[in-house]
Amino acid sequence: MTQGAGVRAGELPDDLTAAEAGMWQAFRNGSVYDLRAGDTTVDDPHGGHPWGSERCVRARIVAWLLLDGPPALDGRVASLKLTGVQIVDVLDLAGGTIEPYVEIKGCRFEKEVLLPEARFTTVRLVDCAVPRLEAARVHTEGDLHLPRCRFHNGVRLTDAHIGTDLLLNQAIVYRDRRGRSLTGDGMTVGQDLQAEMLESHGELSLRGAKVGVSLSLRGSRLANPYGSRRALNAPQLTVERTLYLTPASVGDPLHTSGRTPARGTRVQRFECEGGIRLDDGRFGDAVDFEQARLILRDGQEVSLRRVQVPELRFLGERPQRGRVVLNGAKVVNLMDQATSWPGAGQLQMGGFQYEYLVPRGPFPLARRLEWVAAATPEYNPEPYERLATVLRNGGEDEDAREVLLAKQRHRRENLPIAAKLWGYAQDWTVAYGYRPGRAAVWMAVLWAATSIAFAHADHPPLKSGEHPPWNASLFALDLLLPVIDLGQVGYWQLRGGWQWLSAVVILLGWVLATTVAAGATRMLRRG
Repeated sequence: MTQGAGVRAGELPDDLTAAEAGMWQAFRNGSVYDLRAGDTTVDDPHGGHPWGSERCVRARIVAWLLLDGPPALDGRVASLKLTGVQIVDVLDLAGGTIEPYVEIKGCRFEKEVLLPEARFTTVRLVDCAVPRLEAARVHTEGDLHLPRCRFHNGVRLTDAHIGTDLLLNQAIVYRDRRGRSLTGDGMTVGQDLQAEMLESHGELSLRGAKVGVSLSLRGSRLANPYGSRRALNAPQLTVERTLYLTPASVGDPLHTSGRTPARGTRVQRFECEGGIRLDDGRFGDAVDFEQARLILRDGQEVSLRRVQVPELRFLGERPQRGRVVLNGAKVVNLMDQATSWPGAGQLQMGGFQYEYLVPRGPFPLARRLEWVAAATPEYNPEPYERLATVLRNGGEDEDAREVLLAKQRHRRENLPIAAKLWGYAQDWTVAYGYRPGRAAVWMAVLWAATSIAFAHADHPPLKSGEHPPWNASLFALDLLLPVIDLGQVGYWQLRGGWQWLSAVVILLGWVLATTVAAGATRMLRRG
């Protein structure tokens, strides 16, 4: 009988070491093969303590078991469950179909793990030391679990298909030669992608990835100080529910909560040192920046260009440098706080559409106007008009007028000197028509002043015997009120300076009356 036939019958191959023979039997039995020494320092897969040959198995034997292993013992299900084992050489399962369940805990891989285009049911690598995981186009029917693992030269999951959940909680991933820590471009995850309290050193790339439920980076720390602009690069990301860039609860031992921690819980905030790119992303419920700490350098951005999401929760710490870009984004609810937005020149909102403002804490109108001004160092009417529309739709018509007045004042600063002076005059007198009460006051003051003045004017009648009695107040009012004829102006003749005064009064009357009429129209529309 050949060796292959013997293996299929369950016999041990001749060249196995003692450790490999034990692993072979545990595989057939479906039991955990545990080679730990019982000393936490020695057994730490990420520590420097060497593991002897008694804890080593060859990667070739592991691949043999998974791809063409012996049958299970009667009444058992064959599976590979390793704990405290060192796997020597490259584990190459590329293109293979692996039917047994795989669970490897607290193990060391001497060299990289190759899984491109391999097919699994469920794979769990927990708390393992792995030089590199190369798994482009890998396919799992169930979960891919990689929690607490350390990858010293990156993880590649390009175009991978994960049937249910992808777990990277508390993993530590260092960059590869291209500067990327985890590359998941085009990846599809059937349910949740949980990377809570992840440490990423390099660019975390999820371009065009799709997540069936939520993507959680709660408590994670992303850092890319190596010259690249981004720590999180995820344009065209699709998440059916929520992207969490929020705190995670910290216990003893460390654990993640699966939701935003309750008040009073010790937490670790999401922290990102480097740019974030979520351009053209689609999110079914929300993008949540609760308490996020964003550390940007000059030229770096938190870019949300053309993002579409029902709720944007911009509730993190104000970035001191860099920019926040919302150009073309579409949001239903904008939940924010005054202390989260950056200052002038650090915010861009061209074409940013939102329907409702839901401020967290005090956010007075003056601060909201500073928010808009920060986004428009060069005059742009659109952010002002959007804010005014949202306020008006919410019944805050007075605040909406204040926003439009601020728009005119900002516009004035970019006009030629003559137009600027005329703008100041409009502002001082009638507030560009957005404060009609002021125009009415000016009309009353002007009427009183001109009434007193015309009382001293020389006013011979145009036709003797065909004129009403002279009334300086009615004459002044007749000049001020356009269209309306009070029966005074057409009967008296003024000369010299009085004629020029009447012309000025007529001009001011038209300006003020038009302003009052416009204000009254807005009041009636509101009613």
